[in-house]
Amino acid sequence: MRRSRLTGAFLSLIALALALTGCGSGGGSGSGGGTDTTDAKRNPTPTAAADRVEPLAATPTPRLPVTVNSADGRKVTIASADRIVPLTGSLSEIVFTLGLGERVVARDITATFEQAAKLPVVTRAHDVSAEGVLSLGPTLVLADTTTGPAEAIGQIRDAGIPLVVVNPAKSLADVGTRIDAVAGALGVETAGAELKKRTEERIDAVRAEIPTDEQSTRGSGKDGGKGGGKDSGKDGGQDDGKPRVAFLYLRGSASVYLLGGRESGASSLLEAAGALDAGKESGLTRDFTAITSEALAKAAPDAILVMTKGLDSVGGVDGLVRIPGIAETPAGMDRRVITVDDGVLLNYGPRTDEVLRSIVKQLYADGK
Repeated sequence: MRRSRLTGAFLSLIALALALTGCGSGGGSGSGGGTDTTDAKRNPTPTAAADRVEPLAATPTPRLPVTVNSADGRKVTIASADRIVPLTGSLSEIVFTLGLGERVVARDITATFEQAAKLPVVTRAHDVSAEGVLSLGPTLVLADTTTGPAEAIGQIRDAGIPLVVVNPAKSLADVGTRIDAVAGALGVETAGAELKKRTEERIDAVRAEIPTDEQSTRGSGKDGGKGGGKDSGKDGGQDDGKPRVAFLYLRGSASVYLLGGRESGASSLLEAAGALDAGKESGLTRDFTAITSEALAKAAPDAILVMTKGLDSVGGVDGLVRIPGIAETPAGMDRRVITVDDGVLLNYGPRTDEVLRSIVKQLYADGK
């Protein structure tokens, strides 16, 4: 199976980091800036909610067999959904939210929500253990195009297990399509339509709460004068009054410091929140590039978006601003940092409304 080298490598980094930090217990919501008490007013951490999914009220009954198109060009017939193995956390989230969590017999390391915590893990650093999967006697395996290695996927298929590949989600526009694909493979299309409608309505409700242009102008709040400096206006952000937010992927223990670009997966969330993706706007066309002082100066972010465990790994906000170049950005000068849990930020699934609400709340906190 082909996989995007860059996207696959990034997902592997996330999975390995989650494994090393013991995320299976549910993910340390809001822990990212908790040790930096001096930043409590500048970077308010949203009240930590239980890391749980919210299943549909009624449990659907799969109508099988069905034959579906797999994203790798195959047609797959599914006769039973009694023992499901989703090989990514985001796919697990959809299955559980559709109400079929009791049929799931294993999880990927990135499935961090509470209902999946006790399931056996069949991946390591996002690489699938074919032997681990097959030992559980699955009747359906769900993967996406970044799942690998290809040999493991082939071994599962060679054993006669129906395996459906779903295209990965990279934007809000993919949420409904991904839910449809999973629901179709499970034979619960009606439940899928219900979940898609619920999810889209909740996302729309969050977007309706986003401050107006007057409320969300760059440099809002008492400290915003520094954050919206004239240098950052060179790239166009100043003209439309939208805050520029840089998505950083950080793993201090591995000395991994990356700046997100057009293909990082965060652009759609930031734009939905009324912001500009600073990396994308500065001309970064790949998913991630190594952080340099020059790249940060060109991106000129007013705020920085990071995963909670990434921020923890560099020592919180105090450690973040010690990374070369960050202290000189408007975001670094204002210590303006947005944190979202690793296991949900880029899922683009049933909890994306919660992710978007958290970003909006933190991004515009100074202006309220």
